[in-house]
Amino acid sequence: MMYLHDVWVNWFEGEENGYNVCHFHEWRKDDSVELLDQVPLLKIDPVLYNYIENDMAELPQQLLDEIYQKAFLRKNHERCQLDYCFVVSDGVGILAVDTIGYSIPIRKSRLIPRQEQLAFEMLETSEVMHFDFTPTPTQMKEFHILSPQPELMKGLTRKERQLKQLLFMALDQLYTSKNVAEVRYWYTEWRPDLYQAIQDLEFDEAWEQLYEQSKFGWTAKHEHFCENIIKGQPFFEKLWDMEQGHKVN
Repeated sequence: MMYLHDVWVNWFEGEENGYNVCHFHEWRKDDSVELLDQVPLLKIDPVLYNYIENDMAELPQQLLDEIYQKAFLRKNHERCQLDYCFVVSDGVGILAVDTIGYSIPIRKSRLIPRQEQLAFEMLETSEVMHFDFTPTPTQMKEFHILSPQPELMKGLTRKERQLKQLLFMALDQLYTSKNVAEVRYWYTEWRPDLYQAIQDLEFDEAWEQLYEQSKFGWTAKHEHFCENIIKGQPFFEKLWDMEQGHKVN
């Protein structure tokens, strides 16, 4: 068993999608960073790595047994033993995981570049560890508007990803309203040049076209539209304000 020592982690809790587990350059001053005194390092195949990085589902029991109580967190000059905490890589991507005692990857973190490099050097000559794992059809990941495909988040900053997910939440709420006048209004806000044609659209047509046209990329137009569509909705407004107030390290 290989180990990394003195590993800084910035846990992202409950994130099923790897694109929301931010790389070091996107860590923020108000993120809660911890120091792992010791943590097991495993090299696994790309299929299992992708499953761990991009889902929150049951981990292979063999893997959990392999790393049980072998990691330690340093807190206030004390070493605290962690049940199921490890760093895992397929030789391309790398991820720290802590199940907080469960059998699913509840918390995930990237590593700082220096420790990433060290881990990759250690893994270069290592054999892939194989665990009994064959994802069943029910375990295959399904993306939807509240858990968007990675392609829709590619190339965006942390702030842009968060605001885009906020926009998708607002669009999802709009869909559940089934209010044809409201969806026509917002589609017209997005495409004022199509005003006349939009007035003839049924609810599903208007919503689908608005979603399809707004789901790619992130621009000033997206941000302005998002700010407008969430107005008067306290929960969404709070998320908006929080995102506007964050500073990167």
